[in-house]
Amino acid sequence: MKVLVLGATGSIGKQTLDVINQHPDKLEISGLVSYSSDIEGHEVLHTKDNPDAQKQINEMINNTDIVVNAMSGAIGLESSFTTLKAGKRLALANKESLVVGGDLLMPMDRGNLTPIDSEHGAIFQCLIGEDHAEVKQLWITASGGPFRGRKNLDGITKEDALAHPTWNMGPKITIDSATLMNKGLEVIEAHHLFNMPYEKIKVVVQPQSAIHSMVEFIDGSVKAHLGTTDMRIPIQYALSHPLRWKEPVEPMDFTKLGSIDFEEPDMETFKCLKLAYKAGSIGGTMPCIMNAANEVAVSAFLSNKIEFKNIQEIVEKAMENFESEDVESIEQLKYKDKDVREYLKNICIFK
Repeated sequence: MKVLVLGATGSIGKQTLDVINQHPDKLEISGLVSYSSDIEGHEVLHTKDNPDAQKQINEMINNTDIVVNAMSGAIGLESSFTTLKAGKRLALANKESLVVGGDLLMPMDRGNLTPIDSEHGAIFQCLIGEDHAEVKQLWITASGGPFRGRKNLDGITKEDALAHPTWNMGPKITIDSATLMNKGLEVIEAHHLFNMPYEKIKVVVQPQSAIHSMVEFIDGSVKAHLGTTDMRIPIQYALSHPLRWKEPVEPMDFTKLGSIDFEEPDMETFKCLKLAYKAGSIGGTMPCIMNAANEVAVSAFLSNKIEFKNIQEIVEKAMENFESEDVESIEQLKYKDKDVREYLKNICIFK
């Protein structure tokens, strides 16, 4: 099978290439796309300052079997749309595709979308062979990030926020994990992926990151997906489904795991999770508004323009300023995303 990797030089992209290299008899690279970086030994399409990038990506999608969308941000939506429209398998790591455009993408899916996120990959596997009508609720696990238990968000530096306790990820998703926005995005993703109402999607903090998510059924049974904290496992299954191949990393040794703890997430201190539930429940273009504001705020924090605590304040301000509309097209979502970014450029918090 030919694999096109979008976001090839990011954390997920690099691990995808490792999985491909471990299975040369099953997988081959059909193309690589990156913002600006190169990969030794491979030709890479760069999207930076390339006005024809999306057109070129669309052509590459038509000449492959599987598209791994590991792009960062809402820019990944159009590629996900094109992949499903072309009837290709979409191995999805780009959270924003479903957060922003889930109303457009899911009606197009004919069983070709396999999630890469460890949480959604876990739920996906727990639901195999099950009747979705017998699901009581989904449990999305969270590590709690580097500030778990903290009540005051003053004085947090970029270096503090990038020091994730259990996962090795790119900077944007690592900051989202620190604010709990990452879990909020995953809640909205789960709503679309598994056609589940928000009141049946719960977040629980599991600091060891050993349990990647759980499904609770109406008879009281719970299926949990456990494994090593290494993204190559869900990446490989997103590519191999419905088959299972030899493990790409050292498997978990349960005799050395120790304890497994659970806690409630603190949605009062870390308001991004609460805001994401609100945006998802409102629906329409509100998740797009929320996501655009979050991308702007995270970028500003990483550039030392705002404080960590300002991220959730900016997201809330944008959600209060814009009204939600029914989702109608990719173009509409692009305009809404642009409107939010323009609005945030002009508010006093950035001056």
